[in-house]
Amino acid sequence: MEEIKNTVVTESYDENSIQVLEGLEAVRKRPGMYIGSTGERGLHHLVYEIVDNSIDEALAGYCDKITVELLDGGLVKVIDNGRGIPVGINPQKGIPTVTVVFTILHAGGKFGGGGYKVSGGLHGVGASVVNALSNWLEVEVKDGKNIYKQRYEKGNIVTDLEVIGETSETGTTVTFKPDPTIFTDTTTYNYEILKKRLREQAFLNGGIRIELKDSRTDVFEPQCEEFYYEGGIKSYVDFLLEGMKKDRLHDDVIYLKTEVNDQTAEIALLWSTAYDSKIMSFANTLYTVDGGTHEQGFRQAAANAVNKYAFDFKHLKEGNPRLKGEDILEGMIAVVSVKLSDAQFESQTKAKLGNTSIGKVVRDLVNDQLYRYLEEHPSDAKIIIEKSIASSNAREAAQKAREASRNKSGIGGKTRMPEKLKDCISDDPTNTEIYIVEGDSAGGSAVEGRNSTYQAILPLWGKMLNVEKARDDKVYGNDKLSPVVTALGTGIGENFDIEKLRYDKIVIMADADVDGSHIRTLLLTFFFRYMPQLIETGHIYLAQPPLFRVSKGKQHFDAFTDEEKAEYIERLGGTADVQRYKGLGEMDPDQLWETTLNPETRTFLRVTMSDAEEADATFTMLMGEEVEPRKQFIEENAVFATDLDI
Repeated sequence: MEEIKNTVVTESYDENSIQVLEGLEAVRKRPGMYIGSTGERGLHHLVYEIVDNSIDEALAGYCDKITVELLDGGLVKVIDNGRGIPVGINPQKGIPTVTVVFTILHAGGKFGGGGYKVSGGLHGVGASVVNALSNWLEVEVKDGKNIYKQRYEKGNIVTDLEVIGETSETGTTVTFKPDPTIFTDTTTYNYEILKKRLREQAFLNGGIRIELKDSRTDVFEPQCEEFYYEGGIKSYVDFLLEGMKKDRLHDDVIYLKTEVNDQTAEIALLWSTAYDSKIMSFANTLYTVDGGTHEQGFRQAAANAVNKYAFDFKHLKEGNPRLKGEDILEGMIAVVSVKLSDAQFESQTKAKLGNTSIGKVVRDLVNDQLYRYLEEHPSDAKIIIEKSIASSNAREAAQKAREASRNKSGIGGKTRMPEKLKDCISDDPTNTEIYIVEGDSAGGSAVEGRNSTYQAILPLWGKMLNVEKARDDKVYGNDKLSPVVTALGTGIGENFDIEKLRYDKIVIMADADVDGSHIRTLLLTFFFRYMPQLIETGHIYLAQPPLFRVSKGKQHFDAFTDEEKAEYIERLGGTADVQRYKGLGEMDPDQLWETTLNPETRTFLRVTMSDAEEADATFTMLMGEEVEPRKQFIEENAVFATDLDI
C-alpha cells in the first residue's frame, strides 16, 4: 500500500500567482471550453464553426453556394460566395477587420445587430477559435475588386493582409490545418460525419447549394456531393421518413410558419406508422441536440391541438381522459426550426436553446395552424387521432404487462429467477458473466463446461419476438424475453436501472449459421430498443464459436474463418483432418469450454453504439415491416455473402 504523508504548502499566493493569458492563448490552453472536446467531435466542430459563418451570410441573403473541400495533409478549405469579410481598418483596433475577426475573441458581426439579423454564433468566437487551434490558417477575401490574403500560425499573424489579385467576385475562402498537438487523437476528417451535417444545413436553408468534396488522394478515393433542397424542411421530413423505412399516415407533410418580432418559426411534420417519434429541433440552423424552449413548446402545443380537435369534433367524448403527449407524438416525424436575433444557448457547442419568448411563438403557431390543418383535413385528422388512441390503449396494456412481469418476491424476499437459468455461485456483478444460449442442447453442454463460480447460463428455445414489429404491450411479459429481463435484474424501458445489473458481461452465444445470425439479430434488436444503456456501457458481447477444427495427430487448431483454416492446414504440412462444427449443441462440454467459454482462448465481439441513428435505421430496415428495403439490401449485398450454412 502506498504510504501517504501530510505536507505543508510553503508557496505564497499573491499577485504573482495570477496568470493572464493574452490573445488566443486561452483557447489553446483550454480548447475544450470552446469546442467541447479535442477528440473527433471537436475536430469536426472546427469545420462547423467556419461553415456556420458562411450560413450566416446565407441567412442574411448574400450567399447561395458553400463548398467544403478536404485536402491531403489534413487540410480543410471552406469557400462561400457571400459578401466577403470586411477588409477595411477596424476603428476600434486600428487593424484590418478580417484580422480582428480571426485573432480577437468575441469580435464579429454578431454583436449589436448591425452585421446579422440572425446568427448561429452567439459568442462570435468561431473564426478566432479555429485559427487558435490550427497549425496554420489562411483566409482569402474577394470584395468585388481585389483578392486579399493573410496567413496565421497557431493564432498568430504571420503575414500582413495583402492584395494578391483582382476580381469582380465576392466571397471568403478559409483554409486551415488542425494542430496535431491539440487534436492528439486524430486529425483525419470523417467524410460521412461532415456529409450528415452539411446535408442537414441544406435542408434547413432551402435553395442554398452546399458542396462537399473529398479531394484526398493519400488514403481516400476522391468524391463529391452537392446538397440542394428547394423544399427545405418539408424535404427533410420526407428524407427522415425514408430513413425510418415506414409508411406515412397522410399524404402531405404539414407545414407551419410564423414570424413575430424578428423571431421566425417554421415546422414540418408528418405522422407515420412507426411506434416511436423523431423530432429534431434547430435554432438558427444549429441542431439543438438537447432541445430547449422551442422543442418543448412544440411538443406541448401539438398534444394540445390534437386533443382540442378530438374533443371539439367528438372523436373523444366528454368525460374521456385527454390523450397523453407521448400517445399523440407516436409515429411523428417533425423538424422544428427557429431563427431569432439573440439566440441564447447553454454553451459554445449550442446544445440547448434557452430563449423563453420563442417557446411562446412556437406554441401559438402550433395551437393555431395545426388545429386549422386538422379542421381542413378531417380524414387525415381521423387517422391521426385513431393512431393516438391505439397508442394510448397499447401504453395502458404495456403498463399492466410491465407490472405483471416484474420480479416477485419469494420466501425470504429473494428474487425468483427463471427456471431455466443456471446461475453462478458468485454474486459480485463486476466479475460475473451470463451466456444467453441458443437451445437447450447447447445450454446443457454450456452448463457442464462452464466455470460455475462466475459463469451463468440461460438457454432460450425457438425464435423470439421481433420487437421491431411489436408494440410495447406485446414485448413486456413475452415468454422468450421476460426470462432475459428477470435474469439481468435491471428492469426494462422507463424502469431500467443499470445499478441493478447482475452480470458484467452479457454474452449472446448462438450457432455460426443463418438461424444463429437471426437469433443474434433479434436479441440485439431487443437490447437496442428496450435496454440501450447495456450497449452504451459496453456490457453486450457476441461469442464467436469456431467453424472448423483442424487436426493432425495430437495437434489441433480451431479456425474461425476459411483463411484461418487454410493457414492451419499449411502449418500442419499441407494435409490435415478438418472437422466442420455443426453447432454449439453438438460440442461436448470440454470443447465448448476450450473454444467459447475459456477467457484465455475464447473470442468475443463487444457490441458498441458508435452511431445510434445509423444503427436505428439498419435495425428498422432489417427487422421492420417494410419488405422492399430489406429485399433491396439483400440484392445489393448478396455478392458479399460467403459460406452460408443454409
